[in-house]
Amino acid sequence: MGRGRVELKRIENKINRQVSFSKRRNGLLKKAYELSVLCDVEVALIIFSTRKLWEFCSSSSMLKTLEKYRKSTYDASHPNPPPNDAQSYQEYLRLKTRVQVLQQSQRNLLGEDLDPLSMKELEQLENHLETSLGQIRSTKVLKTDFMHDNFLKLQRKGEMLLEANRTLSHKLDENASVNRLQQCHQIPQTYTFFQHLECDSTLQIGFNLEATQPRNAPHQQQNYNDLVPRWML
Repeated sequence: MGRGRVELKRIENKINRQVSFSKRRNGLLKKAYELSVLCDVEVALIIFSTRKLWEFCSSSSMLKTLEKYRKSTYDASHPNPPPNDAQSYQEYLRLKTRVQVLQQSQRNLLGEDLDPLSMKELEQLENHLETSLGQIRSTKVLKTDFMHDNFLKLQRKGEMLLEANRTLSHKLDENASVNRLQQCHQIPQTYTFFQHLECDSTLQIGFNLEATQPRNAPHQQQNYNDLVPRWML
């Protein structure tokens, strides 16, 4: 009794779908390899899953095969393209392919999509990573030494500034001490609390007869004996 026909539709169970994808993917890659060897043809196979990229190329470079494919499809769709447009489109295809290669290389460097790589490609990737790691370590050592030297320079500069600060503080203290000593030994100034009074040199003590007489009056001789008591005579 023959095997029944299997209906082609999406497998709903996630585990069964993943198992079926793994089996059929390996079978497809094997058939592509056998076809390229038996029939001597150039085969390029690209499989995108939800998380990974799978590819197979019978030639030395997938880029050359894709470039040949794009050129063939462009020539078929544009039998007589203008020279400028054809050249621009070719440059676009080249740059687009380059971007895809760089993206794939970046994923490989991050440890992703390594299953399609051959042993030789894995060895090249490993050597590349070791070389990059060595350069990174060397740069790290240089950076560390440079930062250490700068730290020592800043530390010495800080010590010099502290010493200069201490010297200035000592000088300020000495100047303050000298000023205090000078103030203590300075002779105090005498302040005059009393003002000298101006005296009239013509001031006389006693009775001034001439001052009482008018200047224009005639001179009269007085008898001073009448003024002296007789008992003093």
